[in-house]
Amino acid sequence: MYKIKNYTDNDDVKTLDTLGAFSVIEYQRDLSVMPYNAMEAYFCNQMNVRKRQVICMLEQSNVILQAGAMQWTVGDVNATTGVKGVGDLFGKAMRGKVSGESAIKPEYTGKGTLVLEPTYRHILLVDVAQWGGSIVLDDGMFLACEATLKHKAVMRSNFSSALAGGEGLFNMSINGTGILCLESPCPKEELVEIELDNDVLKVDGNFAIAWSGSLNFTVERSGKSLLGSAASGEGLVNVYRGTGKVWLAPVTKGHA
Repeated sequence: MYKIKNYTDNDDVKTLDTLGAFSVIEYQRDLSVMPYNAMEAYFCNQMNVRKRQVICMLEQSNVILQAGAMQWTVGDVNATTGVKGVGDLFGKAMRGKVSGESAIKPEYTGKGTLVLEPTYRHILLVDVAQWGGSIVLDDGMFLACEATLKHKAVMRSNFSSALAGGEGLFNMSINGTGILCLESPCPKEELVEIELDNDVLKVDGNFAIAWSGSLNFTVERSGKSLLGSAASGEGLVNVYRGTGKVWLAPVTKGHA
């Protein structure tokens, strides 16, 4: 039996969202300041630059984390590697190598509370069922998910994606039923959601942070010819084709 006091019941802490095993809290002010950084803390607060944390209630679901994301746990909480054999270890290692994500993501089980490291990035809780049971993530977006979800690396449809367009050849795909927790460069209120019904979206730059697994993702010339691409000044663009949806951030992650 345990009790947590002066945390979510603190008047400086606001609960932003709750879905499945996850809750997202935000510190309304940074109270741990000194005179030399008080002005910086004040203007950060005015511009919505605030610390946020994810709380995981393991009674509702086992949780898989990005490596190094755990800050503290309380209760009957156990951490495992989530590896189910030599073949599974090899598969996770290969997936981590090609996608740029950590190869081994710890899985937490039990009946306690798990709290993640604070971050200034925005936390998005996603019901994967609302993405047709499959969502593909841009690099570095994954933070945590319920253990009912499966991970795999998906390859681009054309090899040119590996050579240009500001993207790698592989992305992480999350599949199944459950809740996914993402770290985003911008809040959900600023994300542009594009719904495609057998149509095409072309994006000049690394603005897409997530898209349906049902979409065909390639990197192509913006024009029908090399001369046309040169004339438009755009060159290569990221193309999402088919039926599904895409989340676009207003700025690339490099500017976040």
